[in-house]
Amino acid sequence: MPGRIEDYALIGDCETAALVDRNGSIDWLCWPRFDSGACFARLLGTDENGSWGIEAQEPIVRTRRRYRPRTLILETDIETADGAFTLIDFMPPRGEASDLVRLVVGKAGRVKIRSLLRIRFDYGAITPWVSRIEQGITAIAGPDMAVLRSPAPLREEEQRIVSEFTLSPGETMPFVLTYSPAYGPVPPSGDPETLLAETDAFWQEWSAHCNYEGPWADAVLRSHITMKALTYGPTGGIVAAPTTSLPEQIGGIRNWDYRFCWLRDAALTLLSLMEAGFVDEARAWRDWLLRAAAGNPSQMQIMYGIAGEHRLPEFELPWLQGYEASRPVRIGNAAHRQFQLDIFGELTDALHVARHTGIPPSEAGWMLEKRLIEFLETVWQEPDEGIWEFRGPRQHFTYSKVMAWRAVDRTVLSAQEFGLHGPIQHWKELRQRIHDDVCAKAFDPSCNSFTQAYESKHLDASLLLIPITGFLPPEDPRGKGTVAAVEKYLMVDGFVRRYDTDTRLDGLPPGEGAFLPCSFWLADNFILQGRHTEAENLFVRLLDLCNDVGLLAEEYDPAAGRMLGNFPQAFSHLALVHTARALTDRSPSWKPQR
Repeated sequence: MPGRIEDYALIGDCETAALVDRNGSIDWLCWPRFDSGACFARLLGTDENGSWGIEAQEPIVRTRRRYRPRTLILETDIETADGAFTLIDFMPPRGEASDLVRLVVGKAGRVKIRSLLRIRFDYGAITPWVSRIEQGITAIAGPDMAVLRSPAPLREEEQRIVSEFTLSPGETMPFVLTYSPAYGPVPPSGDPETLLAETDAFWQEWSAHCNYEGPWADAVLRSHITMKALTYGPTGGIVAAPTTSLPEQIGGIRNWDYRFCWLRDAALTLLSLMEAGFVDEARAWRDWLLRAAAGNPSQMQIMYGIAGEHRLPEFELPWLQGYEASRPVRIGNAAHRQFQLDIFGELTDALHVARHTGIPPSEAGWMLEKRLIEFLETVWQEPDEGIWEFRGPRQHFTYSKVMAWRAVDRTVLSAQEFGLHGPIQHWKELRQRIHDDVCAKAFDPSCNSFTQAYESKHLDASLLLIPITGFLPPEDPRGKGTVAAVEKYLMVDGFVRRYDTDTRLDGLPPGEGAFLPCSFWLADNFILQGRHTEAENLFVRLLDLCNDVGLLAEEYDPAAGRMLGNFPQAFSHLALVHTARALTDRSPSWKPQR
């Protein structure tokens, strides 16, 4: 059976990704092609679903793993009674094909090793036809082909590709698994050692651009590398996570597909990367945005496919039992049809910061931004589904209105600071109308707090972003009261919940873990209020939740002491980076520019 969510490490090539457990089993590998769910995923099914395991013939005594410094190359040391060997797993970003390279390196003694590869396409539904080629095997089904090459002996056995060999110290047995469309030629394979050197050089060069030098430099860089791995090089899109249907509650139904480009998550990821000195990703994402959002602003979606696809139909895979029996397993995401006002704020914020980083101005980008504000003016008073994508009735969510304000505010600043043409005075008046509306309808004096939605008594952790966005200054008593209310009513064992799911307002059964970004937002508010010791204590506690290779999921269950939700999660890592920088600078880096 698969391990706990936090037992996994990520490898990727900025086109696809895989998850590797502590013992070196690759239980999730997905090729995000536009027309196929080519994937093997023991995480979501049973042992008969796809996986790639390396095991010693003798019992394992100890395992230890790490990333090579400043890279996404994973090294796993495995010790047995007879000796020791190291697995080196990586995916070279060579742009010609998607390769998963595994080097098995002998370290001590003579170790008998077995490799077991189960290739299953279409999420375990299809077992491919296996054929031999020179120094390898092909597995083909429908449009998909995987090619395994190795000098090790390979044989087919019980619908698995099996290899058995013995390693002595200093010996290396390489395996290269390559994906390609089945209707094309068998793709060429590079030399594994050369691919390793090239992959190391790629990540070293990329990581050298990181400009953070504070006390949490390792955690910040690991988070940035993780965010980079979630970018899709050919198009510039950024996925929220590389997995689908890892549950927000074990055994529950809150299981969603996160392998898409949420405008919110992508924009916030870019803000983090740009602040760290990575600007190429911002330029590529801006171009992706212009393609994806082309057309009438009223048709802009909250998320798209990695190439900007609009149709992301949600359906279920009944043949998979789900992670620890958490059903259903979903592919696609029905939330792409939702209306969420806050995305306008995150988008214009990212475009504004991009201009500050020196990315050449784009006339098309400014035209898009102006058209978005024109559309926003006609809809900001409408209810929406909100940042948490409620599947219940639409409401006038407070955070949505705040980010509508933010959208106009960023547009005004861009026009003023960069000499861009637009009706600035009209925008200023619109900005003030939105601000006045929120303050009049979203603040409840009896609770001394802003509430989740207009005329509501419920709290929401997204309200923690009110001071961070600059909607109100940190010293404003309404903001302080809101932070105090969140601390009192939404904290669970020292971590922050998004909202009270027992209210059933989201149209789903209750129950989920603490949403990790919300706890980072609380730490940011502590900094704004001058509560630096509390902020650092909370941040360190959150940092301790990272697994042994520095990765975070979406949520955490304090009672069970384990991660929940899709993994690794860009939102969690960008929140970690933001708080680390805020603690280092003694001020949240997403500070208002008025």
